[in-house]
Amino acid sequence: MLRVLAKVLFSFAFIIGGVNHFIDSALYIKMMPDYMPMHLELVYVSGVIEILLGVLLMIPKTQKLAAWGIIFLLIAIFPANLHMYNNPELFPEIPPLVLAIRLPIQLIIIYWAYRYTKRKAPNELRA
Repeated sequence: MLRVLAKVLFSFAFIIGGVNHFIDSALYIKMMPDYMPMHLELVYVSGVIEILLGVLLMIPKTQKLAAWGIIFLLIAIFPANLHMYNNPELFPEIPPLVLAIRLPIQLIIIYWAYRYTKRKAPNELRA
């Protein structure tokens, strides 16, 4: 039961995060490093991808694909988190310690997603 709840929470975190790309696009645009092109378009595309991956994670047949997609997405957005850490003046509402903690937490989230790439034993629930 706990595994199912953890997967639902993980999935909804990505769905809610993806929706937030459309609600607060300005925040996500500030997160984009200057060398990235088409900031608004990338914010919207990454939002759609987050929503899609969150939904696909809940479907047993697409769980593994979604988990790998989440891993790749987290790696792809790491430069944005690094940009936030290196430019705290752009995010005065976020304490610098939180900006620093976000970096290693991303590794934990990647590991969490990686757990969903593994096959379950036949007697285990798909979660």
